[in-house]
Amino acid sequence: MRVAEFFAGIGLVRKALEDNGMTVVWANDNDAKKLSMYEKNFDATDFCLRDVCDVCGDEIPDIDLATASFPCTDLSLAGNRVGLHGKQSSTFWEFTRIIEEMAERRPSAILLENVPSLATSRGGQDLYIIVRCLNQLGYTCDLLVVDARYFVPQSRPRLFVVGSREPLSSPGTWAPSTIRPSWVQQFVSRYPDLQMNALDMSIEQTISPSLNNVVERLNPADIRWWDQRRYERFVAELSEVQTLRLRSMELSPWPTWATAYRRTRNGKPAWEIRSDSISGCLRTARGGSSKQAVVEARDGVSRVRWMTAVEYAQLQGAGDYNLTGVLENQALFGFGDAVCVPAVAWVAREYLVPLLNLEITVRKEAPLEELSLV
Repeated sequence: MRVAEFFAGIGLVRKALEDNGMTVVWANDNDAKKLSMYEKNFDATDFCLRDVCDVCGDEIPDIDLATASFPCTDLSLAGNRVGLHGKQSSTFWEFTRIIEEMAERRPSAILLENVPSLATSRGGQDLYIIVRCLNQLGYTCDLLVVDARYFVPQSRPRLFVVGSREPLSSPGTWAPSTIRPSWVQQFVSRYPDLQMNALDMSIEQTISPSLNNVVERLNPADIRWWDQRRYERFVAELSEVQTLRLRSMELSPWPTWATAYRRTRNGKPAWEIRSDSISGCLRTARGGSSKQAVVEARDGVSRVRWMTAVEYAQLQGAGDYNLTGVLENQALFGFGDAVCVPAVAWVAREYLVPLLNLEITVRKEAPLEELSLV
């Protein structure tokens, strides 16, 4: 199963797909720093370091699947919400242009990945346009929302659009489920003109991921722990509820960990500690509000530091990713802008592999000369 990986970033989609028997034969991104991480972990011989606007369909080798984790900057609730017309997210149109230019060589399937808020961008119009565009290219579409927290201790729901040139042989219903929230059913009902079908599938919580399994055990003397002054400023910016949460952690006789975000509440900066043992959604580390801190506490003592690149990798299900020689902020940005490997691997294993093997699609009748007489 041959794959072209658009908006490849640091290669975590590739890692997920190749763990399930697929082969990435072409990849593209225009970020040289991400490429430097990519080539430490994968064969980058077929990596095209170029703006996707400058890529043509005839450059793409024959493939079975095309993936696109196109930028969410203009679609995310944390972004500017200008939609598919925004400078970053409008690169989706370059992806579809390339697929169209491939003509009869178009891949059998397409996988898009983006933030769930794509569904509400411009009142749902952007998702409608995306599905309609894929329909016009010959793809029937399915919608899935898969949260990384099923596999790793990170809250990171992501919307996957699966496009297939062959309709499903036994499509399921759009009834709300663990992978299709109620808005999916509402979207399908709202736009009956779209060509869509749902694979009958669900996801089960088989483990309860915990930060305990991913945090780095840093020595209390490690310089990455915040000094007393910064720690006191952190405590001062906790609300009464948050302070009680910290004190509760300190009562534990063994180490406990939690993540914290710095917010703005009523015009003032405030730190908020999560009450569960998972992290919030990783983001690109561009500022204090996008970075997560790690709180460690036991026996009446607590300390705070920024989350490390190693922890980012673990939370994206890529603990074996080679970070040799990679600057900390470079790694944080790369992983914050990437996908959760086991989440994509689940989609590959449960959906894409059966789809490309024609196990779940309508099979065309074989010509008479190909029919077995046995």
